[in-house]
Amino acid sequence: MQNSPLILCVDDESVGLRIRSMLLERAGYRVLCAPDGASGLSLLEAHPVEAVILDYSMPGMDGDEVARQMRTMRPDLPILLLSAYVGLPADATANVSLYMTKGEGAPALLANLKRLFSDRSPQ
Repeated sequence: MQNSPLILCVDDESVGLRIRSMLLERAGYRVLCAPDGASGLSLLEAHPVEAVILDYSMPGMDGDEVARQMRTMRPDLPILLLSAYVGLPADATANVSLYMTKGEGAPALLANLKRLFSDRSPQ
């Protein structure tokens, strides 16, 4: 598990964050969790995070703003944006690698995360 990718999950909903963390750990990933955007940015700065799963709708700094700041810090970082809303405006997803709704479920989340890593592989 030491060589497993380190994933940062950022979500203000503690239950969803805990469930997502357990799902990812069972799938073989190492996971860091942040309850808000500012904490997520701090963890990204302090750890060798390889991908981010980011909630869109959070108080204070929303997912779009967090993604924008993460892109400034790490331009090539894979970011998967999650939202309870279908059809976010294009500008809300401009700074992320992939977007999915929370309703798509765990299998789609894991498949999209794998896709993020395969998209980074050299061609």
